[in-house]
Amino acid sequence: MKENNETKPSKWLYQAALVACGDALIVAFSYFMALFLRFDFMWSSIPKEYLKGYLWSMPFWIVATIVVFYGCRLYHGIWRLMSVSDAWRMVKAYVILAFLYAVGMVFMCLHMPRSYYIVGYLLSFGLTAGMRFSYRMFRAYLHGVEEREDETAEKVMIIGAGRTGQTLMKELLSTDKMHVNVKCFIDDNPEKQHRVLEGVPVEGNRYDIEEMVKKYHIDTIIYAIPSASGKDRREILNICKDTGCKLRTVPALYQLMSGEVRVSKLRDVEITDLLGRDQIQVNNEEIFAFIKGKVVLVTGGGGSIGSELCRQIANADPKELIIFEIYENNAYEIQQELKRKMPDLKLTVLIGSVRNTNRINWVMETYKPDLVFHAAAHKHVPLMEDSPNEAIKNNVLGTYKTAKAAAANGVKKFVLISTDKAVNPTNIMGASKRLCEMVVQMMNRKSENTDFVAVRFGNVLGSNGSVIPLFKKQIAAGGPVTVTDKNIIRYFMTIPEAVSLVLQASYYAKGGEIFVLDMGEPVRIDDMARNLIRLSGLTPDVDIMIKYTGLRPGEKLYEELLMDEEGLQETENALIHIGKPIQMDDVWFEEKLHELDELSKHETSDMKRIVAEIVPTYRCRENNRNITTENVSKN
Repeated sequence: MKENNETKPSKWLYQAALVACGDALIVAFSYFMALFLRFDFMWSSIPKEYLKGYLWSMPFWIVATIVVFYGCRLYHGIWRLMSVSDAWRMVKAYVILAFLYAVGMVFMCLHMPRSYYIVGYLLSFGLTAGMRFSYRMFRAYLHGVEEREDETAEKVMIIGAGRTGQTLMKELLSTDKMHVNVKCFIDDNPEKQHRVLEGVPVEGNRYDIEEMVKKYHIDTIIYAIPSASGKDRREILNICKDTGCKLRTVPALYQLMSGEVRVSKLRDVEITDLLGRDQIQVNNEEIFAFIKGKVVLVTGGGGSIGSELCRQIANADPKELIIFEIYENNAYEIQQELKRKMPDLKLTVLIGSVRNTNRINWVMETYKPDLVFHAAAHKHVPLMEDSPNEAIKNNVLGTYKTAKAAAANGVKKFVLISTDKAVNPTNIMGASKRLCEMVVQMMNRKSENTDFVAVRFGNVLGSNGSVIPLFKKQIAAGGPVTVTDKNIIRYFMTIPEAVSLVLQASYYAKGGEIFVLDMGEPVRIDDMARNLIRLSGLTPDVDIMIKYTGLRPGEKLYEELLMDEEGLQETENALIHIGKPIQMDDVWFEEKLHELDELSKHETSDMKRIVAEIVPTYRCRENNRNITTENVSKN
C-alpha cells in the first residue's frame, strides 16, 4: 500500500511537469509568432531591440503563466474529462495573466508593438486551451472509430436526449470500463428529433423504439429521463421490456441534482420502475421540524416498515431514537447501519416483545418517548390463519398494552401502522389489524394527553415476505412462478414512499383519525409476475411457466382501503385522506379485549368466532361456513 501511495503523487507530478513544459513552449512560441507576424514573417526586418525585449521578457511571461495556471488548478484536471468548468478556469487564469503582463511591461520598461501583446496573448490562450481540449476530442474520435469498427461492442440506445442523456453519453465516451457503442437517442420532444447529440442521432419518439432496436441491433437500452412522470416512465419502460433488450436506468432525480450522473450509478430496471407512479411529495421541512429534538420510539423497528421509519426519523435529527424489536438479528442490522451512516445519532436498541406488559411499561417509563410509531405485528395472512391466537396476542393485545403504556407515560402521539386488509377482513390477520384500529380510537377517547392515530395502506414493494422477492427466487430456480389467481389485484407502494406518508400523516394527526394513503392504481399480480420474467431476459410460459395455485385461506381477489361507513376527509397532502371515526361502546370493547386475552392464553379453538362477534365486518370461512355476527349470535 505504501508503494502505491507514493507512486500516485509522483506520477501526477511527472505529468504536471510535462504539461508545464508544454505551456512554456506555447508561451514562447506564441509571442515569437506575434513578433514574426508583425513584420510580415521577415526575420531580417525585426529590429534587434524587439528581439532583445522578447528574450528579456520571456522568462517572466513563462514563470507567471505556470504559477497562475497552478493556482487555478489547471495542472490538476483529467484531460479526458475536460469540461466547461475547466474552460472557465482557463479564462480566469488569463484574466489574471493580463494584469500581471501589464505590471511586467511597466516594471521592465518594455516598448514592444501593441500587436505583439494582443496577438501573443490571444495565441497563447488558444494554444494552451487547445492542447488540453484536443486530447479529449481526439480520444473521443478514436473511441468512436474503434467502437464502430468493433462488432463485439455492446450496442446501446439512450432514452432521453436531454441534459441527463448528454451527460451520460459523455461519461460513456470517456470511460474505459464499459465496452459500448451508443447507436441512437430516443426523445419525445419533436424539436430534438432528427438532430445529432454528441455525434449520435436522435432517431424518434417512444413509438419508434422497437423499430430502432431492430435497425441498430440494440443490446441495451438506458432510460435517462429522471424527471418524467410516473405514467410516462411506465409506458416507455413497458415498450422497452417487450424488445428483449437489457434495461438499465439512471439514478433518481435527487441523486442527479447532487451531480452523481455516473456510469457506475446505472442500475437495472426493476419492477418498481414498471409500476410507474408519480414521485410522492411530502413536506420534509414540516416533518423534520416535527421530529427534531424529540425522543422517538419505533416498535418492530427491525422490520421492513420499521427499519425505514428509523432511517427517515434519524435524518430528522431526533433527540434520541429508540428501536424496540423482538428479533435480535433484525435489530442488529438496523443498529449497525445507522451507526455507520449517522455516528452522531443518539441511538438505543432494545430487545423485547410488545406482548410483555412489564417490559413495554419499563421502556416507556425509562425513556419517556414523545412519539411512538407502532410497527410491531404479525402480517403473513396464511400463517396467521393457522395460528389465530398468536395474531390476537401479538397484534391486538400487543397494541393495547403498548398504547396503555404510552398513555400512562405522557407520550404525545401514538401512530399505529395498519393495513388495507383491516377493511372488511376475510382473514384473521386483517381482523386483528381492524381490532388494533379500534383500540387506537378507543384509547384516543380515553386519553387526555396522547393523540392516538392509525395509518392504513396496502402492500409495500420489496418488504419481507412480499411477492416480488418470492417471484425472483422462483425465476432464479427456473420456475414455475406461482400466482394464486389470474385476476388477483393489489395496491402497491414502495417502502420509502409509504414511510414518508406515515410521517406526514403523524404531523397532521390531532387524535382519533384513521389516515388512508392513496395507493394509486391497483396492479394485477399476474402482470407483475410476467413483467419480472421479461426483465430477467426470459419469456413467460416459454422459458418460465406461470402456475395458478388458487386463493389461499383468507385471501381476497382485491383489497379495499375504506369501509362503507367511513367517509373521506381531505388533508393538505392530496395522497393522504382521513376516514371518519366509528362510534362504539368503549366499555363493552374493553371487556372483549380482556376476554380475548384470557382465551388466547388458553389456546382457544374458537378465536375466529369470537373475533367475528367483535368485528362485524369480518367474514371468514370456518368449517366451510361463513362466520358472521349472525352466526355467532345464533350459536
